[in-house]
Amino acid sequence: QVQLVESGGGLVQPGGSLTLSCTASESINVMAWSRQAPGKQRELIATIRKEGNPNYASSVKDRFFISRDNAKNSVDLEMRYLKPEDTAVYYCSAGYYGPHDYWGQGTQVTVSS
Repeated sequence: QVQLVESGGGLVQPGGSLTLSCTASESINVMAWSRQAPGKQRELIATIRKEGNPNYASSVKDRFFISRDNAKNSVDLEMRYLKPEDTAVYYCSAGYYGPHDYWGQGTQVTVSS
């Protein structure tokens, strides 16, 4: 069972930046970030494989950037130009073929003035 521990959530003003981090208990191929806003379905927003090849949802493309450190089994999500509609619980996930075999506990991101 792979365990994922997230950190870095919080309150940020519109237009601000925030970086989320997630560390896995062991090496795993695909790592990803999803988010779930109140009353909405969970949305996959960024994925990255061990070899790289990041992919983004259109809602965050060019504002959010996913990166990973394979030596540390970690993945970061750098979020820029945050909007109130980015407010959600953000989840780290990971898997061997797809990104959703394992999930973290989630971290709240609130964008508000």
